Amino acid sequence: MGEQGRVTSASVLIEVTTFRLEADTGDDAFLDADRRVQEEFAYAQPGIVRRTTARGPDGTWLVSTFWGSVEDAEAAVARSTDHPAVASFAALVENASLRTERFSTLD
Repeated sequence: MGEQGRVTSASVLIEVTTFRLEADTGDDAFLDADRRVQEEFAYAQPGIVRRTTARGPDGTWLVSTFWGSVEDAEAAVARSTDHPAVASFAALVENASLRTERFSTLD
């Protein structure tokens, strides 16, 4: 990290989102919605480096998205509000369990 906690030009922003699915949501339906977000929205965003989804043994899901900058991540969040694939994905997520954190790499 740069001075005063700023991201340096060589660092990458890692956005980690964890959540549980709504009780009536099956894995197949969720994975289809996740694939749509990845193909139709995420990889069309400027500054995206990588996005991956994983599931923990307790049923908690995790989406890690690597961005070139904080500005890229924030711009994508702003654009996501009207995207149909993102809305379909969000409808399957239990809102009370949703947590997002951001981390900067140290290189």
